[in-house]
Amino acid sequence: MAADGLEFADIKRAIASGMIKRKFTMDSRGIRYEIAGRAIDGREICIICRIKSTGKLLFITVYAL
Repeated sequence: MAADGLEFADIKRAIASGMIKRKFTMDSRGIRYEIAGRAIDGREICIICRIKSTGKLLFITVYAL
């Protein structure tokens, strides 16, 4: 995230305006999602995340394309 110059506001915007590109179901820890959206500056970014049993969203990795 830091290496790509991304901030938490970029992640929030990408999740709010993006879409789920892929769903990874073959993981014993739970389903992971790849969400693609736009950062505040317009760059396309991807977020790999999982919804925990607590209902909280866990960010696994974030990167710019």
